[in-house]
Amino acid sequence: MTVRVLAVADEVDEGLAAGVSGRRSADLILACGDLPAEYLTALMNATDAPLVFVPGNHDPDLSGYRQTRAGLITRAGFPARVPWPLGAVSADGAVVDAAGLRIAGLGGCVRYGPGPNQYSQRQQTRRARRLSRLARRRARRDQHGVDVLITHAPPRGLGDGDDHAHQGFSCYHDLIADLAPRALLHGHVREGGDSGARRAGATTVCNVMGWRLLDLEPGSGVLTDVRGGQRHAV
Repeated sequence: MTVRVLAVADEVDEGLAAGVSGRRSADLILACGDLPAEYLTALMNATDAPLVFVPGNHDPDLSGYRQTRAGLITRAGFPARVPWPLGAVSADGAVVDAAGLRIAGLGGCVRYGPGPNQYSQRQQTRRARRLSRLARRRARRDQHGVDVLITHAPPRGLGDGDDHAHQGFSCYHDLIADLAPRALLHGHVREGGDSGARRAGATTVCNVMGWRLLDLEPGSGVLTDVRGGQRHAV
């Protein structure tokens, strides 16, 4: 079964929720950070597709929110309104199943100043190891590995920037090796004119800044970019 994914990050495209050809057929939206909640809500409403996301460095701090057994969202013990779209699911440090895909995620970027969702290389390494253990436990239970890894920043040396703020995380290479996802989708870095697709072993590393429409065949490793009604291998 081919799953059509609308992947978005960093840049708002006002025309996307209003009628871009092909995007209404999306089965799943994967958001890789730094996008307003109102924009993501509009995409969910337009596609009627579930949305799974990780935060970027310009997104609010998402830590500390809890859902009670009664369904009430709290923070620090008090009722709270979440800063993400209602119905969307955070994959930050988590493993999520949606639209037939298993998604693991890590948000944030390399720490370059004050603000949330920024981590040192060592901090993100610890987070990556926790995520790897979680994903492997899930896979042992149901024999379903991770199909897609979504992050905000790229792996170090694979499409990251020269400046410190846009460097990638070195630990993502080990995470890719551990989980062997079909694809890693990220944003954070503006591409210099190429397709934004690279390889790390059998994993396709794809920059989705703005938006990309992708077809993924779970279990096959095949990832296809859909542009202008045409399908292009990634």
